[in-house]
Amino acid sequence: MIGCIEYRTRISQFNKELNAFIDFTDETGDALAWGVKSNIAVKGLPLTAGCAKYKNSIAQKDAKSVSKIRESGGIILGTVNMHEGALGATTDNPTFGRTENPWRIGYTPGGSSGGSAVAVSAGLCDVALGTDTMGSVRIPSAYCGVHGHKPTSGLISTSGVIPLSTTLDHIGPIARDVDTLWQAMKILSSGKFENEIEPIDLRNLSIGIWTGIGETNVSDTVAIGFQKVIDQIVKTGAKTSDFHPPEYQYSKSRRAGLLISEIEAATVHGISSDEPNPKGLSDDFIQMMRIGLSQSAEKKSFAYDHLTMIKMAAKNIWSEIDFILSPTAPQQAFNFAEIVPANQADFTAWANFANLPATSVFSGISDDNLPLAVQVIAPTDRDCNGLRLAKALEGLFGKPPIPPKYNFSKRN
Repeated sequence: MIGCIEYRTRISQFNKELNAFIDFTDETGDALAWGVKSNIAVKGLPLTAGCAKYKNSIAQKDAKSVSKIRESGGIILGTVNMHEGALGATTDNPTFGRTENPWRIGYTPGGSSGGSAVAVSAGLCDVALGTDTMGSVRIPSAYCGVHGHKPTSGLISTSGVIPLSTTLDHIGPIARDVDTLWQAMKILSSGKFENEIEPIDLRNLSIGIWTGIGETNVSDTVAIGFQKVIDQIVKTGAKTSDFHPPEYQYSKSRRAGLLISEIEAATVHGISSDEPNPKGLSDDFIQMMRIGLSQSAEKKSFAYDHLTMIKMAAKNIWSEIDFILSPTAPQQAFNFAEIVPANQADFTAWANFANLPATSVFSGISDDNLPLAVQVIAPTDRDCNGLRLAKALEGLFGKPPIPPKYNFSKRN
């Protein structure tokens, strides 16, 4: 924690290039300094959800999560950029501009909470709030080399959020170290976490290993990096076994989650299948919502039934394993010019569907100088245990570094 004044100085130096923060408060102080995704209400600032339609809509009161931050004495620096409507994976926003990955300009930070991850990664704040529907906190955290946590559903209130999907949305914090992530969760969850975090003892833990290899297109770099993680935890005494989520089918489940997001977003933004396009929403965003609306009643019903089946099946997996470990995403950050991989959320979406807490944990830097990450998945309502495992992994692989261009002085 370097102090609010120094963070604002760093924002003035680096935000023009990165485009993480969009709107600012004038708050000062020495407590935790936060960035807030722009679909979460901060009183007095625009509440846009990344949409031109709401550019002049000023939040009249704080979201519940922001109120908790203020009650803790925390400082809100401002709101950060996001993918339009939270329905997308690059944070290349048609109204508020492209947010750059601080590890490599020209590369996506991921979405939809790209601004949140960039603000933390580049050292513009201590912690940032994001929202996560099928991985939108964890994937940007992985791409930007920080830690991000999606909690058990209901642990953090989503009151005051412009949602993507009321069924799948979660608020989650992003931070550069697990201690700060823990403190953020303590604040946001009304003190359900102890003051200090102790890493879990890896010895004799039973961990299900979900590689996805042969099932989804995992890049060689991610696969090699993940194997190194497995090798390291086995050396510490953890017991591992192969794992695949029951009832979860990559393409079918992915389509079900996307369909639910599209049709619920259409309700939020007042989109119908036959009325003219409203002003202030991009054609791409409208088209995605209308694709969802155009699906048959049978397909819509199947999508909800499929997610219910996944959630029920997930309750029965914990008799022989304590945690699940997977890559966070099948690939690292990629160039904005590349086609967006359809499988980005193949490892993260299941936790949303199954109502499981999941944490993306930094696990190193690859040979091509981009971050690597693993995902820790814990049983429902065992967020504390999941973060304790994240703390143990941080002890093995180190705290996320600031990208070289934005690095602090030696004292940090």
